[in-house]
Amino acid sequence: MANPRLRSITWWRKWSRKDWAIAAVGFTLIVFLCTLISNSMIDQPFDHDHAIAADLVDLTLLHNAKDKGALCLDGSSPGYHFQKGFGSGSNNWLLHIEGGGWCNTIASCSLRKLTPLGSSKYMERRVSFSGILSPYSSQNPDFFSWNKVKIRYCDGASFAGNPKSELKNGTKLFFRGQLIWEALMDELLSLGLSSAKQALLSGCSAGGLATLIHCDDFRQLLPKDATIKCLADAGFFLNEKDVHGKQTMRSFYDDVFHLQGVEGSLHKDCVSRMEPSKCLFPQEIVKNIKTPVFLVHPAYDFWQIQHILIPDASDHNWRNCRLNIHDCNPNQIEILQGFRNSLLKALNEFQKNAEGGIFIDSCFVHCQTWMDHTWHSPQSPRINNKTIAESVGDWFFNRNIVKQIDCPYPCNPTCYNMNFT
Repeated sequence: MANPRLRSITWWRKWSRKDWAIAAVGFTLIVFLCTLISNSMIDQPFDHDHAIAADLVDLTLLHNAKDKGALCLDGSSPGYHFQKGFGSGSNNWLLHIEGGGWCNTIASCSLRKLTPLGSSKYMERRVSFSGILSPYSSQNPDFFSWNKVKIRYCDGASFAGNPKSELKNGTKLFFRGQLIWEALMDELLSLGLSSAKQALLSGCSAGGLATLIHCDDFRQLLPKDATIKCLADAGFFLNEKDVHGKQTMRSFYDDVFHLQGVEGSLHKDCVSRMEPSKCLFPQEIVKNIKTPVFLVHPAYDFWQIQHILIPDASDHNWRNCRLNIHDCNPNQIEILQGFRNSLLKALNEFQKNAEGGIFIDSCFVHCQTWMDHTWHSPQSPRINNKTIAESVGDWFFNRNIVKQIDCPYPCNPTCYNMNFT
């Protein structure tokens, strides 16, 4: 099989600028990040021993997926990886939803179904569990012994697509995100989730958005006396204009919304009072969530900077800055600080939520919970001398109120800053 990164690069050349701007990177985000890490293309060293030593967990394909209509974009069965808990964690559950962008056109979804983000045919059969999924207390102090599930992402709409939209596309694409979510929950409930004492639903990037969309649904499935909370990592996508004054992200979400029919998965109060596609933005979603939520987010999220704020890769003035924050000139840094201010403004109401938690660091990175070295290690990003894992644990177990907001770049020397040059 051809190298997936090279294959993806070939696809990028065939896409329109609009599709390339967001969807293409989503397809290869996970593979690309892993490649960057393995090539040491970050500012601080990565400990490969942890990744190599991590337990490998088998892929399980969803049982009776076709009977339930719960299908990936290409019609294959969705999958997940399950590692059984032990000891004090035997009755506790941690679910983590994989990220990987979205597809907003028939063309981009048709290409996506030829990747692990659209078909279980291409998914790795065994994956290592690290970061928030790690089974080792040194890497994951509060959740290491819990039942842990990595949910694979293969629908292209953050588990929110509706099959009614399939009638319009005239192709063999399956928009079944909502049905996949429901079928997965049914299967996990039968494996013991139904008797959980404590549970945390988490996700990264598009998986973080899915976590917010389904957070209250998840809570409703579990015992009323259980402690249930949600964690979204790098999933707080902003409804902001780019540097050229265009609504790139809003337009893209509008396309996803209408192509895959996601309205039925969004809060009814939201879709009834504003343009429905705006309800895909987390700033609107969190207003209606009743379950306690923790937001992990970099103030200088490289994905958002490269695809919301500066989406045009051909912009020569921004080329170096969007690849490496250290190469930004003072005027560009000022604009990035404005983007950070927009994030904090969007979070203003959420910060007043007594049950909510926040960890906003000043790093040029994207997802931080699924890798050991950013989740919890001697080299992890810290705010007030707390790692992300320690902060999330303090919040989940009510040890402390956690509202950690970092000072502006470049104040935090513990940051991992990605370097794409």
